[in-house]
Amino acid sequence: MKITRVETIPVSVPLKQGLSTKTAGGQHVVSPYVMVRVHTDECLVGVGEATLSPRWSGETSPGCVAAIEGLIAPQLVGRDPTAVADLTARMNGTIRFNPFTKAAVEMALWDLAGKVAGVPVCQLLGGKVRDELPMKMVVGAFEVGEAVELARRFLKWGARCLKVKVGFDADQDVERVRAVRQLAGADIPIGIDANQGWDLATARRALARLEDCDLLFAEQPVPIDDPEDLARLRRDTRVPIMADESIFTLTDARRLTALGAADVLSVYPGKHGGIAATREIVQVGRAAGIVSSMGSNLELGVATAAMLHVGAAEQAIDSERYPGDFLGPLYHESDLLTEPLELGPEVARLPRGPGLGVELDEEQLELYRDTSRQAAPLGEPSGG
Repeated sequence: MKITRVETIPVSVPLKQGLSTKTAGGQHVVSPYVMVRVHTDECLVGVGEATLSPRWSGETSPGCVAAIEGLIAPQLVGRDPTAVADLTARMNGTIRFNPFTKAAVEMALWDLAGKVAGVPVCQLLGGKVRDELPMKMVVGAFEVGEAVELARRFLKWGARCLKVKVGFDADQDVERVRAVRQLAGADIPIGIDANQGWDLATARRALARLEDCDLLFAEQPVPIDDPEDLARLRRDTRVPIMADESIFTLTDARRLTALGAADVLSVYPGKHGGIAATREIVQVGRAAGIVSSMGSNLELGVATAAMLHVGAAEQAIDSERYPGDFLGPLYHESDLLTEPLELGPEVARLPRGPGLGVELDEEQLELYRDTSRQAAPLGEPSGG
């Protein structure tokens, strides 16, 4: 079997009314992503998804398309799609960084490898260690009343864990978290995520004020500029510290674990450049006695399926203690799949079938196809 073509499909999928998210990095109301299909000469097709955000990784939809079509695809065409490690090395040797772009291609290769073998991707990763993956829902950093109503909506759906966005004015952040805690009661675990929005002094004061809220974790409370700050904060608080923006690469993981800067590592395939790289980071954490939790960039269906396979196969991704962010499709108008994933919102379950176990819905794909985001030919300007 040989790869014949790597297809890129830019899409723009809005979030559902009332489910946009607001973080210290801005408000997310529409997702300009890229779907990837790897075609073969035996009519098997693998699917992937680039969950792009310029504020997050510096990647854009046109840039992703240009990188895949101009640089990555020529390295893959004519080669065995099941040689995932070799093809990933070729991608990494062709273009630096661009993790979400590379992850989309790599998950499509894993999808093909599973289809060829007739088994789910998690089986290729060593087999599943859990059938259900506990998950959480995210409450954006909205005004207190709006945040409470959103939390109420999630709890009525059946959510059993919440994450509240903070990282703005500390007084309002504390008020928002306290109000959600009061609504949820003592039995619902609640974590917070500042998305680097606090400085070290503010984070220290805010976490001290929130001690009586029994927080499950505090995710990326401070900027990534100085990893020592995360370590200093961890020493000063009893709230478990979760690293997210601080950890993109294997080098990041080694540095943070050596510093003792985190209790939990937030991981997911898009951020790390693929499934295999995610597993490497999880194992670095495990060797240091640090568990991981599945994070998110508000994925659609394909990338969420990839997250589920990794989460099901990795013991050290401790979704039981720190429920994962398997939630992106619930926030979007469409997941672009023929059959929706089973996403709680209390627990998520693996899709059935070989590979990733999902297929793209052609009608939805055409409905949300974004022709305005096609890339200019590599090396040519894309406009003024």
